[in-house]
Amino acid sequence: MQVEILDALTDNFMYLIVDVATNTAAAVDPADAEVAVAAAARLGATITHVLTTHHHYDHAGGNNQMKKLCPSVEVVGGRGENVQGATREVADRECLQLGDAVTITAIHTPAHTAGHTSYLASAPSSSSAVFTGDALFVGGCGRFFEGGPEDMCETMRRLSALPREALVYAGHEYTVKNLQFALEVEPGNSAAQQKIQWAEARRASSEPTVPSTVGDELRFNPFMRVAVPEV
Repeated sequence: MQVEILDALTDNFMYLIVDVATNTAAAVDPADAEVAVAAAARLGATITHVLTTHHHYDHAGGNNQMKKLCPSVEVVGGRGENVQGATREVADRECLQLGDAVTITAIHTPAHTAGHTSYLASAPSSSSAVFTGDALFVGGCGRFFEGGPEDMCETMRRLSALPREALVYAGHEYTVKNLQFALEVEPGNSAAQQKIQWAEARRASSEPTVPSTVGDELRFNPFMRVAVPEV
């Protein structure tokens, strides 16, 4: 399994998940459809699925164009989320197959929106990867537009239960600001201190700060640490 990070709009991330054995790919939140399709072509991959985390335009707004550029593509969204162009709605823990080797598992992660869905990609001999849209960022989480703190806590509980080594691919490049807030909450958190120095250096070189890991988020993300007394 291969993951390609693609920039979109101002600070969005899109992704291609590629089954390297069959050269088939899933595009995650392809807000800029032309960029996603061109990237797949460079890799020699065919996009068979669009995985949409939620209905906001900066994540779902390219879906109809994806259907024009890839007429047989399956556009996936969370059940009841009503994402643009959806041809399939998935429930929590529902699975779909990408190529021969990659299994995609939907995880209902509400709070930002009611039907927000993250996608866990797994393949033999590869680290699993979770694509969290605006549910979980590096060092933070998305605003509560259609849910509340209780939904966020349940979402963080679900994501915290994933393997510690699972890679986290978020929907936006918000890491430095998130970690500034994390250090306001926990000024003595050495993991957050080290991570923000690393993130600032990455951004100074115009490099992305994704992926993180579930294990690292548990060390410095205050929204995954609500049970810690210092938080």
